[in-house]
Amino acid sequence: MHIVLLGDSIFDNGAYVPGGEPVITQVRSRLSPRSKATLLAKDGAISAEVIDQLRHLPAGATHLVISAGGNDALGSMSAMSVPVTNIGEALGSLAAIRRQFRHAYRGALDAVLKSQKAVAVCTIYEAIPDFPEAMQAGLAIFNDTIVREALAAGIGIIDLREICTDRDDFSEISPIEPSEQGGRKISDAVANWANGPGRVR
Repeated sequence: MHIVLLGDSIFDNGAYVPGGEPVITQVRSRLSPRSKATLLAKDGAISAEVIDQLRHLPAGATHLVISAGGNDALGSMSAMSVPVTNIGEALGSLAAIRRQFRHAYRGALDAVLKSQKAVAVCTIYEAIPDFPEAMQAGLAIFNDTIVREALAAGIGIIDLREICTDRDDFSEISPIEPSEQGGRKISDAVANWANGPGRVR
């Protein structure tokens, strides 16, 4: 087995756990001695950049896990803060954001699926400490897209909304990043999926 982690800082969280174990180290510790794990995810990456990461896919990779969408959501925050005159106008703005994200995410997922490896995607966690409730609600359109695209493709879903739920799951350096504890939960979920593909809660 050779697991490859693609996407953003949910996997590339080394800078946010100083003195602790990042996700990639914890994933490796859960594998058999003959198995491997490679980190291609990059802190700050958006969904479209997964396509570039795939160019470095190692020979022998068997399982690909994607955590992407959180930075796309962060990039949309300014649009979510624009004043509107009614709820219908607000929903129209959210629909445009969803349409743009769906196009980017589907493009990345299509590229990953062409590799013909076992694939799973992660949702975006919502229990970020002190994260505004309105922004939490806004994440729903991103997670809806991720889940719909994964179900349509028949691939695994690692639902981080149900995995990272405690305040201590998030880094003290940057609360939108996983702490060592959060990374441990994520690593467990990745290893569990790789050992038996399916939806992980």
